[in-house]
Amino acid sequence: MTFHRYPLRTSLIGLAVALAACSDPADQPVAVDPTETPASVPPSPAPAPSVPESSAVEAAGATIGGDGSAIRLSALSSAEVADASLSGELGCSFSTREASPLLVAMGNVASPDPAFGLVKIGDSVERVAAPGGFDAMLDGATFSGRGTSISIALTGPATAGGESPARPATLTFDRADGAQRVFAGRWECGP
Repeated sequence: MTFHRYPLRTSLIGLAVALAACSDPADQPVAVDPTETPASVPPSPAPAPSVPESSAVEAAGATIGGDGSAIRLSALSSAEVADASLSGELGCSFSTREASPLLVAMGNVASPDPAFGLVKIGDSVERVAAPGGFDAMLDGATFSGRGTSISIALTGPATAGGESPARPATLTFDRADGAQRVFAGRWECGP
């Protein structure tokens, strides 16, 4: 029996070319230093059931300005959220269809203390903070970290009933070099 290697080799080369065409070498993670380390461990929000936790958002709006490198946010895993030990009574999260959650934050009710959150830039989990605790996050908030600003803006009414319904929102990520990227998704706050 004789085996012909050339048809298989041609198929493998074609597969390699197709896979290379799907990748985007311009997407580089951006490092942001932590702002503070809170003390207690909050419950982590449940990710959307149809989206794997390791998803990166590639289909949202393009990065505008800056040094030319793309802003790429990835979904936070429940282990990353638990390891961060965010303190607060209640939390909020921002998710997209492609990745859930992209941002998680915890804060205390009726407190002037800041709410602390997490965002995953590329493969690096970074801390952010917003003034005013949980109450200040309900209708959107602006979080900051070293070299970043992340604004959540509500864009419509709640999409369902219940104690903590999700609302359509945008997440605008601004980097210190002037780069900006807007992600459309949903903002959900509650227990």
